Amino acid sequence: MNMTTVTKGLSKFVLRTSVALPLVLAPAVSVTVLEAVGVSSSFAQAQAAEQKTRKTPAMRESAFKYLGKAQEAADAQKWQEALAALKEMEAGKSKLNGYEAAQMYYFYGFVYYSMEKYPQAISYYKQVLQQGAENLPVALEVGTLQTIAQLYFVTEDYKQAVNYLNKWFAASETVTADSYALRAQAYYQLGDNNKAMADMNQAVSMYEKEGKVPKENWYSLQRFLYYEKNDYKQVTNILEKLVKHYPKGEYYKQLAGMYGELKREDDMLHMMEAAYVAGALQKEKELLNMAYLFMGAEMPYKGAKVIEKGIKEKKIARNSKNLETLAQAYQMAQELQKSIPELEAAASMSDKGDLYSRLAGIYLDLDKNKEAVDMAAKALKKGDIKRVDQLYIVLGMANANLKKYDDSLKYFKKALDDKRSEKFAKQWITFVENEKEREAQLAM
Repeated sequence: MNMTTVTKGLSKFVLRTSVALPLVLAPAVSVTVLEAVGVSSSFAQAQAAEQKTRKTPAMRESAFKYLGKAQEAADAQKWQEALAALKEMEAGKSKLNGYEAAQMYYFYGFVYYSMEKYPQAISYYKQVLQQGAENLPVALEVGTLQTIAQLYFVTEDYKQAVNYLNKWFAASETVTADSYALRAQAYYQLGDNNKAMADMNQAVSMYEKEGKVPKENWYSLQRFLYYEKNDYKQVTNILEKLVKHYPKGEYYKQLAGMYGELKREDDMLHMMEAAYVAGALQKEKELLNMAYLFMGAEMPYKGAKVIEKGIKEKKIARNSKNLETLAQAYQMAQELQKSIPELEAAASMSDKGDLYSRLAGIYLDLDKNKEAVDMAAKALKKGDIKRVDQLYIVLGMANANLKKYDDSLKYFKKALDDKRSEKFAKQWITFVENEKEREAQLAM
């Protein structure tokens, strides 16, 4: 197998199979926004700060009482009690101002989210927004938009997720890399790869500019999107980052495939070897490809060891074809003594005589003429030999070396029937006849 064949095989790697998407971040809800019940969070602090720039109605003591009761139940994860407190508060809805109603609906949303009843959570968070901007601190409005977007992502309604993310982007002064990454994934789910790529590139760029390592799944989606565009240089660049920051055997294999596409054979070999050393090559096809790469790069002994180890560990089938490849690797490495047993085993499993024919030639080269004759006899018995004329030449030479001149001449004359061996056979016939006559004269 040549290097081109192996390269084409490696390029069909698993980039097309699937893109692992992360679990969406938990909605950006705080347990409560009420400092009156002792909760202090960055969200609540931001909300309090924003109230200075957007005048909203005040929270009255009666509303605090209901929300505090709901908070106490929520802290104990007694969700039904929390809902009961909120329903009691909602019964007097006509007496609530817009800000109090918004806080009530926000807490409703949180409770249903905690119960993993996401459609109900979304419905209540939307009612927060329905109270009007004049009743909502900026941070509460922005945070609710983000939460709804995330919940739509959880429920796989990616169209609405994008809709609310866009609203949140427009309302927020600080859009984070995580938010761009979330919208990228939503666009990807909707099949809008161009917008997905733009957002994911933005997310990755923001992290890298801050000296931070982007998340693994960001790189993975970014890589996949470029692969869909057949931009192998960009795919290679991203995979190099994945190998550096998140070293995994799969990334080694994928990067080797990309190096192959870019005709960077040396880099492909080194990366595949790294994958092999890391234990990432477990399938028979992968291990055989590794062996072929070594053989194509003039390192046949390494290739032989890969196959030998794979057969020993039962990851590579011990069949005629694989044993023949192992024998070929040893033969290329000038390890004929290791090659012969493997080729003999391969020949015994084959239903054709070609491998025995090859063995006959090897034994002839080693000046083991009797063994050459024996292997040739097995080859002829099995039959179905591609170049039987060459086998007759081997038999003729081996018998000549054994001074069995009549047998030698018999096989050389059979080789005359094939024009490819005719000239060579005639030369040997002349030589053998002369040797036979010379020895006859010496015997007199």
